[in-house]
Amino acid sequence: MSLRMGLGPVAACAALLTLAPLSFAQPKLATISVQKAVFDTAEIKKASAEMEARFKPRADRLRQTQEQLAQTTQRLQDGSGQLTPQAESELRAQGTRLQKEAQRMQDDLQADVQADRQEILTKANQRMGEVVKKLAEDKGIDLVIEEQATAYFKPAMDITADATAAYDKAHPVAAAPVGK
Repeated sequence: MSLRMGLGPVAACAALLTLAPLSFAQPKLATISVQKAVFDTAEIKKASAEMEARFKPRADRLRQTQEQLAQTTQRLQDGSGQLTPQAESELRAQGTRLQKEAQRMQDDLQADVQADRQEILTKANQRMGEVVKKLAEDKGIDLVIEEQATAYFKPAMDITADATAAYDKAHPVAAAPVGK
């Protein structure tokens, strides 16, 4: 009786060891460049064009102020020794005022652009994460790895273009109104 009890567990272990390689399937892997996938979406391209149009007037005003500053500086250099002390003082004051104004405009513009950009990219990256998860589930992919974290991968493993296409399908961009 004790012999039979001893062989049962051994037989069960032997059967499990024989079948074990069959039960562990090779995981399916894929790679992605999340940054490229996000930047290639229609939503980001549209947002980029809208940001450029929205901030262009301010960028143009900044450029004009910088040109005025350059002209003032040039007049100071060209008139060195020829300007009255009062005229030179006025040009220096104007240059200082323009320099401060240009710096303030540049700082404000840069902060506003960065804030808008961050808001847009945060939303898009969150959506892309959801799209990649669904894409992986649909394709039976067990693990998606960021391309930058790999030393080598076969190009066939790259799902970046698939992720961009899936994103564009899941989050279509409304066409711009005609006449704008």
